[in-house]
Amino acid sequence: MIKFLLPSYIYIILEKLIKFINSIFFLILTVGLVFALVLSPPDYLQGDSVRIMYVHVPSAWIGLACFSCIAFLSILNFIFKIKNFYLINKSIAPIGLLFTSLAIITGSLWGQPTWGTWWAWDVRLTSMIILMLFYILYILSFKLIKNEDTVLKLSCFLAIAGAINLIIIKYSVDWWPTLHQPASIKIDGSSSIDSSMMVPLILMLLVLLLYSALIFLMKYKTEIIKMRKKNIKRL
Repeated sequence: MIKFLLPSYIYIILEKLIKFINSIFFLILTVGLVFALVLSPPDYLQGDSVRIMYVHVPSAWIGLACFSCIAFLSILNFIFKIKNFYLINKSIAPIGLLFTSLAIITGSLWGQPTWGTWWAWDVRLTSMIILMLFYILYILSFKLIKNEDTVLKLSCFLAIAGAINLIIIKYSVDWWPTLHQPASIKIDGSSSIDSSMMVPLILMLLVLLLYSALIFLMKYKTEIIKMRKKNIKRL
C-alpha cells in the first residue's frame, strides 16, 4: 500500500493521467458552459448575475478542500515523516490559493448587483480573506525558509491554524447571519437549488476539479524532478 504513495511509483503514471485529463477536459468544459450560460435559467430576483455562482461556488469548495487536504497531510507528515506528503502539499497549495482568490473575486462581482456593494466585512467573506492569507504564508514558508525541519514544523502549524479557520468559514453563516446567504447545499445531501441550476453547478465543479487535477499533476511532476536533481531520498 505504501508504494502507491511513493513519488517514484506515481511518476510512472503521471504522463498518462495528464494526457487523459487533457483528452476529456475541453469536452466537459464545453458541456458545462452550455448548461451554465445557455440552458440554465436566470434567477427570478438576481437575473443573469446568478450565473457567477457556477464559478464562485465550485471555486470556494475547491479552495476549502485543498486546505483541508493540506492540514490532514501536514499532520501525517509531521508524525510519520513521509516525504511524499511534503511534495503533495507543495503542489496543492498554489491551486488552493488560486481558487480561494477566484472565489473572493467572483463573490465580489456577484455581491455588487445582489447586495449593492462590492465588499462587506461579513464573517464569511472575512474568513475567506484569512484563508487566502494562510495560503500565502504557507507557500512563502517553502520559498523563504531553507531548513527542511523548520519548514516542516512551521507549515504544520500554519496548516492546523488554518484548519480552525475552515470551521469558521463553514458555520459562519449559521453563527453570525448577515449578508451572505446560508448554505443552499447541505452536508446531508439536501438542497434548495432547483435541478435546472444544480446540473450546471455540478458540471462546472467537475470542470474545475479536472483543471485542478491537471495543475496538481504537472506541479507534482515538477517537484519530483526537483527532488531527484537534489538527490533527496524518499521515505
